[in-house]
Amino acid sequence: MEFLQNNLIYMIPLMGIIGLLVMAVKASWVTKQDAGETNMVELAKYIADGAMSFLKAEWKVLSYFVVIAALILGFSGTLVEHSSPIIAITFIIGAVFSATAGYIGMRIATKANVRTTQAARTSLKQALKVSFTGGSVMGLGVAGMAVLGLGSVFIVLLQVFNVVDVNSGEMLTAIESLAGFSLGAESIALFARVGGGIYTKAADVGADLVGKVEAGIPEDDIRNPATIADNVGDNVGDVAGMGADLFGSYVATILATMVLGQEIVAADNFGGMSTILLPMVIAGLGLLFSIVAMSLVKISGEDSSVQKALNMGNWSSIIMVVIISYPLSLWMLPESMSIRGFEFTSIDVFYAILTGSVVGALMSWVTEYYTSMGRPPVNSIIRQSSTGHATNIIGGIAVGMQSTVIPILVLAAGIVTSYTFAGLYGVAIAAAGMMATTAMQLAIDAFGPIADNAGGIAEMSQLPPEVRGRTDKLDAVGNTTAATGKGFAIASAALTALALFAAFVGLAGISSIDIFKAPVLAALFVGAMIPYIFSSLVISAVGRAAMAMVKEVRRQFKEIPGIMEYTAKPEYEKCVEISTKASIKEMMLPGAIALITPILVGFGFKDVFPEAPSAEILGGLLAGVTVSGVLLGIFMNNAGGAWDNAKKSFEEGVEIDGKMEYKGSEAHKASVTGDTVGDPFKDTSGPSMNILIKLMSIVALVIAPHIAVDQPAHIETENNSSSIEVIIIENESTSSEIQLIEVEENADIINAEKTDVNIDENSTSMKMNDFPDITDQDIL
Repeated sequence: MEFLQNNLIYMIPLMGIIGLLVMAVKASWVTKQDAGETNMVELAKYIADGAMSFLKAEWKVLSYFVVIAALILGFSGTLVEHSSPIIAITFIIGAVFSATAGYIGMRIATKANVRTTQAARTSLKQALKVSFTGGSVMGLGVAGMAVLGLGSVFIVLLQVFNVVDVNSGEMLTAIESLAGFSLGAESIALFARVGGGIYTKAADVGADLVGKVEAGIPEDDIRNPATIADNVGDNVGDVAGMGADLFGSYVATILATMVLGQEIVAADNFGGMSTILLPMVIAGLGLLFSIVAMSLVKISGEDSSVQKALNMGNWSSIIMVVIISYPLSLWMLPESMSIRGFEFTSIDVFYAILTGSVVGALMSWVTEYYTSMGRPPVNSIIRQSSTGHATNIIGGIAVGMQSTVIPILVLAAGIVTSYTFAGLYGVAIAAAGMMATTAMQLAIDAFGPIADNAGGIAEMSQLPPEVRGRTDKLDAVGNTTAATGKGFAIASAALTALALFAAFVGLAGISSIDIFKAPVLAALFVGAMIPYIFSSLVISAVGRAAMAMVKEVRRQFKEIPGIMEYTAKPEYEKCVEISTKASIKEMMLPGAIALITPILVGFGFKDVFPEAPSAEILGGLLAGVTVSGVLLGIFMNNAGGAWDNAKKSFEEGVEIDGKMEYKGSEAHKASVTGDTVGDPFKDTSGPSMNILIKLMSIVALVIAPHIAVDQPAHIETENNSSSIEVIIIENESTSSEIQLIEVEENADIINAEKTDVNIDENSTSMKMNDFPDITDQDIL
């Protein structure tokens, strides 16, 4: 046990390595599966090449951003105390790890798709095994790299800054430098999510509007020029984009908890580091338990429920994390702790973790209810499709708005409950508990686009109907898991943003956000507006790119004779090129808004309003962004998911007013319109909201030392019965005249005098022995 206590910090990256080793084994298994006939392999190669061409183009642009941002961060790290130029290095490492996590998932997804199609020729059971194993590679890759990267970088930073005391300035500098890792990860995540989302929805909308509505051919028909771009989009948006997204969420959650944990004085067996190490240990154990839970995802036959199999794995991983958190909290943490005056115990921390897990599970369940086929919300949209396109749109918007009620109440209850147990540290550790099973959540999420691609390849290869029937079963479940994954992501983002917000307040030296101050209230309104202009830019970008795609598809149908008769081959690469160029160009402005706005507010309003420091104004901005962004994200994700499954319901046949409606009916065409509107909602702007609110909070956290409010130093006497507030009256060279005011808790000022002392200008604390003439006996 003593060995484990002394070396626990080194076990964290080791757990990350174990996750990556299991990932490699699973990736090797997927690669060895049969890829099918030559034409299937050829189609899969088109998709893989298109995905890689997009990633290369995206990485080229982002490499310039990373270098420039790193130089700025490196310079800023020399300007203030508790910051360091090393933040530039951690920023680059975080960006590289985030991009690599997305690349790993995309590579295996483009191999698993065609192998899932081939497996579907034999059984649903084998098709699920291949597609879910492919998704597992994504989940383990993201979680493994996050645990390995964060744990390793933290160990190195402790050595670089020679951290001895956990509550020292050196530890604060180390964690502030570690924030660069999270900033790099979230920056790449935003561009990957927005760029990938624009790509996939431009292709999807173009393929739907011309192929399905105008030409009357299936979505994934090989005659549709946009079908390859559509399938490429599933990989760059829903796999690479989601991978980078959850990598950033995972890291930001752990970082926020570590920043708050550093404020806690803990008399433990880990050198006072238990509250800092706990979130990383939970993340590592969650990764290992996810590996175990993945082995439970299996079905027995053609009539088995795929959703139940996935739920079994998901719930198993959550339950195992909750169970291990109880003895872990009692073992690692001291019996009693406090943060910012809030007293709590080790068992309270466990209850906060339990709260986070319950919130995550409830958010997933509510999202599944509002977006699943056969549920009342989706059925209501189906019924309204019978009266036209407009009523379908009205129904989808209403469902999306209604779907915000329960999640927000659950989130609010989770925030209050976790805070009641362990203060702000409780809120942060609740988010860490929720994110602990990220590997499993992402495996379920990535399984969806793999199944979607498999169905597309089956359609394009003109395989027997039973093959497409099996892939459609997987795809329908995949749509729901994608929606629940987004609900999980936005819930974790809300808790993480609150924890980051609390960490920012501490580093910025402010005690509250007072909205009675006009500048703070104004910033609150401006912050609430940002998610809307961000979404507008993203959705408009999808619309412009989709228009170009529609024109290109129409041109090919018109100018290339024989496409509809299968005698001529469409120019797939033209559509891939349109989506690639549009997404790279259009992702820049929304990304710039998220990165630059906190900097403009933080530095632009510094010392402008005497009654409201810029740090407090920035806090108001972040509060507005968080509340508005969470609501808008839930609305868009759920509305889009409900529209999508309403459309898919027609493929199996639905009964409306006693009449069966199928694909090709007028009601189905109305549902296609709804799905087309919902596409950028659920796959572009909606999922971007959780990155937006976290990224802006992380940027604020990084600049916090630069805009911090000067606080009076406080000196405690040895028996802590009194404290002395030190107010600098004037500062000439190293000699300062200060006023010492001795007070007891809940007492009036009882003694005051002035003295001259020498103060190190780099020191932020003084001890009682600096004032030999003042003792406890001087207190009246």
